[in-house]
Amino acid sequence: MPDKNGTTTTLTWQDPNSGLRRHKLMTKELGDTIPALYANEKVENSDDVLARAKLFCPYNGWRWYVTEWNPQTGECFGLVEGFETELGYFDLTELAEATVFGRVPAIERDLYWKPKTIGEIRSESSRVAA
Repeated sequence: MPDKNGTTTTLTWQDPNSGLRRHKLMTKELGDTIPALYANEKVENSDDVLARAKLFCPYNGWRWYVTEWNPQTGECFGLVEGFETELGYFDLTELAEATVFGRVPAIERDLYWKPKTIGEIRSESSRVAA
């Protein structure tokens, strides 16, 4: 996927627990659809930005929606629903390494996720919370 300078990036990030999880948090095919970090920084309304991947923790209810990422480092930007709901940076490697009950991976990727805008996600989340 070309970055904001038009340079094509390749996936080099490796998921340390993909064998335990039975799927990868980020595949090359999925990663190629996600814009580079800062690609959306000039978008006037962040609710219009598309989240192309959803990660979640079934043990605490936290969710991460990836809108941008760096395929070399695993650094991501997107919507995080945890203690608060906010846009911010998160590290895919840290999420991939998180475990519970010894070596059970704590973070999963929603394999059935269809890309949605941040606005759509916020709207759905507020309806669930009400």
